[in-house]
Amino acid sequence: MAKISEARQRANHKWNEKNKDKQRIYQYRSNAKKFILEMASEKDLDKFSSYIQERRNELNND
Repeated sequence: MAKISEARQRANHKWNEKNKDKQRIYQYRSNAKKFILEMASEKDLDKFSSYIQERRNELNND
């Protein structure tokens, strides 16, 4: 694993502190994708399909 310079560590920390919401979204998106592609059963996929349709309807009604 490559060693990260102190300047890069400070920059990363600064970005993380300023962008907590973005970071949370990236993590949730990554977890959802991994679950869907690697672990979800047919039943899980059906539930997610209905959740997605429900969310799309909410966005379209705004």
